[in-house]
Amino acid sequence: MEHEKIPMEHEKIKNVLESLLLVAGRPMKIAELANFAGVSEEEVLKALEELVSVFSDRGINLIKLAHGYQLVTNPDNSEYVSRLLDAPKETYLTAPSLETLAIIAYKQPVTRAEVDAIRGVTSDSSIDTLLRRNMIEEKGRSDAVGRPIIYGTSEEFLKHFGLTDLSALPPLPENESIDQAIKNKEIILPEEIIADESAPAEEKVENEQDPSPSN
Repeated sequence: MEHEKIPMEHEKIKNVLESLLLVAGRPMKIAELANFAGVSEEEVLKALEELVSVFSDRGINLIKLAHGYQLVTNPDNSEYVSRLLDAPKETYLTAPSLETLAIIAYKQPVTRAEVDAIRGVTSDSSIDTLLRRNMIEEKGRSDAVGRPIIYGTSEEFLKHFGLTDLSALPPLPENESIDQAIKNKEIILPEEIIADESAPAEEKVENEQDPSPSN
């Protein structure tokens, strides 16, 4: 899409280019920058040449590549950047993952089909996430038809929630099963919830019976 060219002061052009390059996170061609900024390619080139010099001794550098210009970290700071990138990441779980984890924690050992039956939606995505984050682990196989995998919580689960053992789990509401407590949203493990919009949508389970062998 072509954007209308408008008069712009030179310092403002440089300011705009900095923002565009930062948000892009990739090399941008002069023509692209000129179009988004609404100025001529000549003006962009002049501004970029000045910005290359301005950023040369900063923590962020502007470099010219075969496919355009890009903002990158100063290579002299690579050691410090690596420390950040290699640092352990906080493990946050979405609401569906926490719900799935609570079911597994209280009903273990349990199969995917049994978790699905309680939640009313498929739990494949949540279980895969919990496996990747070492919150749960495979505990063997059920004797049911197809011998589906059964899951239980891990040592990492206990450490993550500060539990000495499974007996330290919060008690269920009086006279209620985990199935009822989950459906009534009366039990959930303490964890800050950050929704992952990119996670696959969970599908509603039409039949609570296990339709096929579950892994």
